[in-house]
Amino acid sequence: MKSWPVQDAKARFSELLDACLREGPQLVTKRGNDAAVLVSASAWRRLQHAAKPSLKELLLADTARIDLPVPARGGTRRRTPAGLA
Repeated sequence: MKSWPVQDAKARFSELLDACLREGPQLVTKRGNDAAVLVSASAWRRLQHAAKPSLKELLLADTARIDLPVPARGGTRRRTPAGLA
């Protein structure tokens, strides 16, 4: 992955885009620190799809994605309302 200073990325955006499509993701740095990555639209779609399952996949899954604490039932006694006793 090639690194581009933000000034070069702005001045030569067409080259940056062509390099992204030809060579893969391109890193943009700002003041020497990693700031952003330019990826192709197809790579972005793959990443988005991998990051979250569809509703159908969630509903058909064998197990839950998270564990919710469910309080035990039947541990408390109920009082008879004052007017009914």
